[in-house]
Amino acid sequence: MLKKLGPYARPYSKWIAVGVLCSAAEAIFELLIPLVMADIVNIGIETANQNYILQKGLLMMGMAVISLCFGLGAAASSSVAGQGFGAELRRAEYEHIQDFAFSNIEKFSTASLVTRLTNDVNNMQMTLMMGMRLLVRAPVMLVAALVLSIRLSRDLSNVFLVVIPLLLIVIVLILTKAGPLFRSLQERTDALNLVVQENLTGIRVVKSFVREDYEEEKFAKRNGDLKESSMRAFGMVVINMPVMMLVVYSTIIAVMWFGGKMVYAGTLPVGDLTAFFTYITQILMSLMMVSMMFMMMTRSIACAKRIVEVLEERPAITDDSAKADAAVKDGSIDFDHVFFKYSETSPEWVLKDVNIHIPSGATVGILGGTGSGKTSLMSLIPRLYEAQEGTVSVGGRPVADYTMEHLRESVSVVLQKNTLFSGTIRENLLWGDPNATEDQLWAACRAACADEFLERMPDGLDTDLGQGGVNVSGGQKQRLCIARAILKKPKVLILDDSTSAVDTATDAKIRQAFRQDLPGTTKLIVAQRVTSVLDADLILVMDDGAVAAQGTHEELMKTCEIYREVYESQQEGVSIGG
Repeated sequence: MLKKLGPYARPYSKWIAVGVLCSAAEAIFELLIPLVMADIVNIGIETANQNYILQKGLLMMGMAVISLCFGLGAAASSSVAGQGFGAELRRAEYEHIQDFAFSNIEKFSTASLVTRLTNDVNNMQMTLMMGMRLLVRAPVMLVAALVLSIRLSRDLSNVFLVVIPLLLIVIVLILTKAGPLFRSLQERTDALNLVVQENLTGIRVVKSFVREDYEEEKFAKRNGDLKESSMRAFGMVVINMPVMMLVVYSTIIAVMWFGGKMVYAGTLPVGDLTAFFTYITQILMSLMMVSMMFMMMTRSIACAKRIVEVLEERPAITDDSAKADAAVKDGSIDFDHVFFKYSETSPEWVLKDVNIHIPSGATVGILGGTGSGKTSLMSLIPRLYEAQEGTVSVGGRPVADYTMEHLRESVSVVLQKNTLFSGTIRENLLWGDPNATEDQLWAACRAACADEFLERMPDGLDTDLGQGGVNVSGGQKQRLCIARAILKKPKVLILDDSTSAVDTATDAKIRQAFRQDLPGTTKLIVAQRVTSVLDADLILVMDDGAVAAQGTHEELMKTCEIYREVYESQQEGVSIGG
């Protein structure tokens, strides 16, 4: 695990080294103070030498100040190293997630990825910060205090032969039980985050169906599960402290009993017994610090495994087979005996033996019932998913020949679920072309018929959309997404049921603008309304993952029963509505 995560701490190795040295120096100076205190008691007080007491007292103060300075240095260094390590780990994890295909993201779930990016990384950086101090300070103090205790009284030090093994047994038992509990704790955190994410994302649906009580119950259950898991996990930490304190105070009582007898017998000076008490406290506190660090490390190991799972996840779609000189020359598209399914273990194909040729610049309509494979077919063109069998080609070359960046720069997709980001309308449109001028922005908006409502807004393109575009309607959101796609000046434009929320007149205007403004662009229009694709150069009828028929409107009316039934049912609906 250290080998896999170590490189992310390497840029801060100097700070780690400084922190380790400062922690060790701080511990050493703290350990020297009891020796000076023993001299004050044994010599200064015994001989009533005030000058000696004053000199040694100033020496103790100087040691305390030096120890404090090293402690501040250790704290500052550990903070820089810990925060830096966390930032590097978060950056690496986030960048790696950006390379994930949809199938990779679905494997982890969005809520789990958010937890791994935030909560898990926070635990890792806290462990590094505390570890730099405690895992250096505690062993140094433990070993040095043991040596100095034996130096003061070999006989009295025999108490450690019982105490230290007993404490180690307690620590091992607690850690053995704590590991699985902390793993469960992180999984319960994932589950709670999933509920919160779904609720906040779909808050309008929740309110429209008056399901607040149901959502509250679901949250309460997941929250209760997290609480129980937390109580079990941190209960082990709570048990650790009283057990440690019981051993500590028992040891102190034993030292007082045997040490008192030795002082009474004259075999141990009072000052040495006082110093021994300090060392025994430091030894036992060091063991407590070690046990607490092991507790933190147990949780961090669970977090580290989850982070490494993300970092080691190989993206399902890569540029490994891309050719350096490959460039999308035109918008022609070919499907050659394509088979596709979302899961390798699924027994059913989503797309079955699809064969299509679409010439560059053509307008193609795709119709079909729910689950017929329309969206799946479109997702293969920009390699959002990969076909298991067959070849998908764009511009005369297989899509795998292009880098994903180049391919997706040449293909604009307006998905079924329209997504706008927080910020202004201008900022969202510039996703299509960061260098677009004011005239180009308005031209794209006119083509998408978005200018109709933008001109009525006081701030125009600088209108703030709010989170997820909450300040615009569904139809307005669709038109803004279409304008954003147009700004890319793509060779292929895919509209996946992207005009479902606009009226037929506006739909017709948008399609007319496509013919005028994007003559060389291949336009693929997935639609539910036949009127949206009547004037298309080619219409594909999808049924159960296969192309049931293809041709113009007139040809399909003669040859395809599915198409004819859909057209007549929609025309009948118009007549009834009229």
